[in-house]
Amino acid sequence: MQKKRAITIKDVAAEAGVSLQTVSRVINKGPNVTAPVQDRVRAAIDKLGYVPSLAARRLGGSRSYLILAFNDERPTLEGWQSRRGNDWVDQMLYGGMLKCAEHGYRMLFELVDSHSDQLEAQVRAALSALHPDGVILTPPHSEDDRITDLLHQGGLIFARLGSHREGEGFAVYMDDEAAARRATEHLLDLGHTRIAYVQGHPEYAMSPDRLRGFTGAIEARGLTVDPAYLQPGDFTYEAGIAALNTLAALETPPSAVLASSDEMALGVLHAAGPLGLSVPGDLSVVSFDDTPTVRMSVPALTAIRQPIAAMTAKAAELLIESKTRGDPPGNGRFLLPFDFVVRASTAPPRR
Repeated sequence: MQKKRAITIKDVAAEAGVSLQTVSRVINKGPNVTAPVQDRVRAAIDKLGYVPSLAARRLGGSRSYLILAFNDERPTLEGWQSRRGNDWVDQMLYGGMLKCAEHGYRMLFELVDSHSDQLEAQVRAALSALHPDGVILTPPHSEDDRITDLLHQGGLIFARLGSHREGEGFAVYMDDEAAARRATEHLLDLGHTRIAYVQGHPEYAMSPDRLRGFTGAIEARGLTVDPAYLQPGDFTYEAGIAALNTLAALETPPSAVLASSDEMALGVLHAAGPLGLSVPGDLSVVSFDDTPTVRMSVPALTAIRQPIAAMTAKAAELLIESKTRGDPPGNGRFLLPFDFVVRASTAPPRR
């Protein structure tokens, strides 16, 4: 049986009696095509059952119909190589890819190493190969001047996830300080006064914001933050385990722990058992991000739900709309709300 030949843009052009560029302009709703010609092209598309390809859409003008997202290489690869995956990346792709598809765009994902002296060369190579209509930067790239300056100088539209600082590009973020304060207040309202905090990676802009929210909530209740309860972290599972091992060895260990990422919270949770601690009986645990994994832990984790998918969708929408209107590269700040989800990992402290 002979395989049926795929219908191409050339077939549509021949059927309608117009050029390839005219077909592409009709597909892309471009200018300078009369109504009768548009009707003829659409009739040819319907008759032949043609599905426009990305290459065909590009013929119509200056758009590539691609949005490119840059993520940090090392933590992403470490998550994949360890077979733990990376739920944050999954949520980011989920939000961005669906929003791009709504507008006939494709979202591509590139890893660049924030610690490499070849960072700028990696970014330039990706931009040169793909010619995206817009770029999404995720932390810590969203506040890396090497990248933002390169994009700005190149006249590219870009969005910065998790960044609220002034500057070029669209800043799309949640209020990390308010989120940490809300999580800490939950523990305080339950009656906890000995609350520890496993901090985020120091290279990420949200880390000091979250620390301020944590300390501010405790001090607002007339309590003092114990320096021993502030544990270093880097968003990894291992950091959560190390933090709880240190905290449990204190003369007066905490009765609750807030961790600045899901992986660290899971590390705290899993370290508790071998230390003879029950959750939430002996130790309440609260997490950040609320990626799907924490809902399947035992017990399920109380968590700040970071709007990862919504932030990426908003960033993609801003880039696509700006490109469609032909706006020059712009900036602006877009604050998205977080949620707080109470589950079984928190309870009043034992008296």
